[in-house]
Amino acid sequence: MRRKDREVTDFNTILEIIDGCEIIRLGLADGEFPYIVPVNFAYQVTDGQIAFYIHGAMAGRKYHLMQRNQKCSFEMDIPLQMECLYDKHDVTMRYQSVMGTADITLLEGEERQRAIDDIIMARHEETRHFDYNRKDVAATAVAKLTVRELTAKANPIAGGPDL
Repeated sequence: MRRKDREVTDFNTILEIIDGCEIIRLGLADGEFPYIVPVNFAYQVTDGQIAFYIHGAMAGRKYHLMQRNQKCSFEMDIPLQMECLYDKHDVTMRYQSVMGTADITLLEGEERQRAIDDIIMARHEETRHFDYNRKDVAATAVAKLTVRELTAKANPIAGGPDL
C-alpha cells in the first residue's frame, strides 16, 4: 500500500467499514479482461476469519465464472465527501474502503439454506423476519467468499473520528 498513513489495520474498525457497505464488487477471471460485478452481500466472522455471502441466479456470466474459477478479488467502499483544501490548493476524496482476495465455494443443500436464513436475510432488520418465497431457493446460487487477503484504507473527514 503506497499511502501507509491511510491504512486501516484494526480488525474491529475494518468490520465497521464493512458494516457500512451495502455493495461488494467482485472481480472474476474472464479471459483477457476481468469481469467486475456489484452485488449485495452479508458476512460472518468465525475465529477471526471473514466470509462474505452473496446470492443470485444459477445462470449467467457471474455464476459460470464462479464455477470455472473459484477465486476472486473484491472491493467495497463508502464515499464520504469531496473536499476542497483551499489552503493547499488541492482536492481530496474522503472515503473508507476494503479490498482483497477470496476463495469461492458454491453452497448446496442445507448449507445454502442456512446461509440464506441465518446470514443473508439476517443482515438487515427489514429482512430478518421476512417470510420470503422459499420455492425460489432451488434456483438460487449462494456463494461463500472466504477471505484470503484483505486491506483497508481510509481518508477520513477532517475533524471526524479517527480510524
